Amino acid sequence: MSGIEPSFWDELRRSTQARIGLGRAGDSLPTHRVLEFRSAHAAARDAVHMPLEVDALAVQVEEVGIGVPAVVTSQASSRAEYLRRPDLGRVPQDLSSITTGEFDVGLVLADGLSPRALMDHGAGLLDALVSELSELYSIAPPVIATEARVALGDHLAQAMGVRTVVVIIGERPGLSVADSLGIYLTHLPAPGMSDAARNCISNIHPPDGLGYARSAHIVARLIAGARALGASGVALKDTSRAVEVDASDAVTLE
Repeated sequence: MSGIEPSFWDELRRSTQARIGLGRAGDSLPTHRVLEFRSAHAAARDAVHMPLEVDALAVQVEEVGIGVPAVVTSQASSRAEYLRRPDLGRVPQDLSSITTGEFDVGLVLADGLSPRALMDHGAGLLDALVSELSELYSIAPPVIATEARVALGDHLAQAMGVRTVVVIIGERPGLSVADSLGIYLTHLPAPGMSDAARNCISNIHPPDGLGYARSAHIVARLIAGARALGASGVALKDTSRAVEVDASDAVTLE
């Protein structure tokens, strides 16, 4: 592809964040495409390494109205150690700040591999979850977890006394998206559980990704299903996003 880019590439780019139809300058990419790539790569690296602004996030979380958040860190003593030692990110340093009780649902906000994503979307997603769940279930006071991996939520859930834990966590940044959140839901959590016992909702980063309200609705359906089934994970399927096809629209492939 050389010279002026065909207009159809412009149309396709409106429906994807993937790098397509980049063009060519001799044997390489055009300079502006190379610079775009380097910028995206730098943004992804920055998203991983930036520190979580815990105090600012705590203020936003408290405004949601389910209590003052407890702040917990993992056994990873620094961001560098967190990246080198995933095992340390799965175990808490100290749980004395956790409010213990008997609750249906616990909500954990974890920095994960993109603290930026949690700062950008964490409070908004939490608010949507509380709006969706608060009339159906008792919700424990929230927890903010730093240098955290998903499995840290199992320890927190046990300390909180919850039947279902919902971990909101920054996803690994890519070259298209650096501020995406994921949700990991575990029913009847306990330390040592495998990821097969969890359900995941990913790519939460409105306006280009999944929205807060839609994500919260899926979580509510999964919690209801987990309570009915007595388990989460591979045995529990989310069908809320399945496309319904009318019989009259069916296509036969020959």
